[in-house]
Amino acid sequence: MISKLALCRRSLRSSSGFSGFCRVLQRPTTRRETGPSAASRGIHVDFPPIVPTLTTSYAHGTSTTPLRYTTVGDSLLQSAERWPDREAVIFSQDRVRKTFAQLQQDVDRAAAGLLALGLQTGDRLGMWGPNTYEWILVQFATARAGIILVSVNPAYQVQEVEFALRMSGCKAVVCPAQFKTQNYSGMLRELCPEIDSSTPGDIRSARLPHLRSVILLDDRQPGMFHFEDVMQAGSSRFTQQLQDLQKKLNVDDPINIQFTSGTTGAPKGATLSHHNIVNNAYFVGKRLGYTWNPQHRICVPVPLYHCFGSVGGGLCMAVHGVTAIFPSAGYDGKANLAAMESERCTFIYGTPTMFVDMVNHPDLNKYDLSSVKSGIMAGSPCPPDLIKKVTTVMDIKGIIIGYGTTENSPVTFCQSPTDNPERKYETVGFILDHLEAKIVNPVTGLVVPLGETGEVMVRGYCVMLGYWNDEAKTRESIGESGWYRTGDLAKMDAFSYCRIEGRIKDLIIRGGENIYPAEIEQFLHTHPKVKEAQVVGLQDARLGEELCACIKLVEGEQSSAEEIRAFCKEHIAHFKVPRYVLFVTSYPMTATAKIQKGKLAEEAERQLGLRNHN
Repeated sequence: MISKLALCRRSLRSSSGFSGFCRVLQRPTTRRETGPSAASRGIHVDFPPIVPTLTTSYAHGTSTTPLRYTTVGDSLLQSAERWPDREAVIFSQDRVRKTFAQLQQDVDRAAAGLLALGLQTGDRLGMWGPNTYEWILVQFATARAGIILVSVNPAYQVQEVEFALRMSGCKAVVCPAQFKTQNYSGMLRELCPEIDSSTPGDIRSARLPHLRSVILLDDRQPGMFHFEDVMQAGSSRFTQQLQDLQKKLNVDDPINIQFTSGTTGAPKGATLSHHNIVNNAYFVGKRLGYTWNPQHRICVPVPLYHCFGSVGGGLCMAVHGVTAIFPSAGYDGKANLAAMESERCTFIYGTPTMFVDMVNHPDLNKYDLSSVKSGIMAGSPCPPDLIKKVTTVMDIKGIIIGYGTTENSPVTFCQSPTDNPERKYETVGFILDHLEAKIVNPVTGLVVPLGETGEVMVRGYCVMLGYWNDEAKTRESIGESGWYRTGDLAKMDAFSYCRIEGRIKDLIIRGGENIYPAEIEQFLHTHPKVKEAQVVGLQDARLGEELCACIKLVEGEQSSAEEIRAFCKEHIAHFKVPRYVLFVTSYPMTATAKIQKGKLAEEAERQLGLRNHN
């Protein structure tokens, strides 16, 4: 027996036998399959990948950390029980400071109050306003009661807010009476003149048939509640009802509707569940380092109505126990710097435009930002030169880039604080835990080889439930197998690091705001002098892109850029108002009579002196 074993060993160690045996052992990894090999299908993402595992542009982010199965409300409650005396939120401008225990107490009072007003699980409540403590309060109070929060852009004008509230069927709206130039209560009265003669909580509107309650944050007006009324309304009966509800809430229930404009011009309501946003907040925070250092103090100047603010800011606070500091109600670059210094922030959030403002602020050197070690830049394409400036001028060495879409809750790729400069400047990071991503040929749908450009598609816990009340658009975006089409073009390497190359969708990103030209074009066509309008994005050093409306006038009519912009300002949000207005007699066309928007943008930039003539 021993001699046979020895013979076997000698045979295996011979030049042909041993190498042949090794080849046999290796064969199962390359056995016949219709798909990629086992080695190519997953890449471990507990730490930045150091082995080039992928063999094709498909990545599955495997992780030793399981998905969380909890609601938004329970996430905050768990942190309040664990860190009751730690500061949860600070609103610098309004001088509001709340510990986790205080925030949880206020949330339960507000949630019981909403139930007392007649709101029920599954009802929709619109939050329409800037970054205030009440925004965070309503975010978690609605989740605690199972009410679906509808995040409404505070810049919306009458037509836009009517569409948002009507489409989502909001039963209640929470807003300030006024903020800066936005007269919220006045716009609601224009929409619903019945308010003045209504009893608070019993509005009956022809234009907004679902609306029953308007809750003002800062004023008492006829037919409307004051927010303090909500805080006082939750008697012991409704407090008990709230407690009983906790056993009935489902983590897969919809809990947030986020509006994202569509190529047809009408906004779509991306509907997100507890499971979507709790897990995204958790795994983004894990990537950023919050799991091992929950003592972070995050400066959050990004708006709460965006996923960046509500998930990356508010929900990361609740899930990880970090402190979220909101410098001002409306964006203010100087307030950001002041808050970072006074609150000794360790982390800063921002869109590229916000970082441009901070880097170029004339008083930057007057502020002590030595506590700020890291930050995340997201919301629109991040120029490498800007990242370098933030690293050198602001001395924030740990700047991180993230990528995602509202429909994906929102982040799908994110860098690690330890990534090397090349990856930080050229990519948006590697795949997040428990997500799948692939780069496909937009025509065939087949996965492309590594390093080849194609459309980014994502599947996993992060993908939205769908667009609210829009099955057709949902089916266009999410296939039967669960893959979400981002419309973005990118390349992937063997480590799953992704480089965004451009966009399939006709999307303009101005200072972090997603703007679809079709929406503005349709609006411009309502002007009596406008025969045809095409809107393109032009390069801008600060905002990334600026809007330019190229307009054909009705024959015999005359107009001016000032007239067109004034018309826009009356009816649409300020960020959709074109900065540039050009009057043209024709558009560059393809052989099949389609307008070439790329060439139109180039010609506009030359005409405006924004592009060299060579």
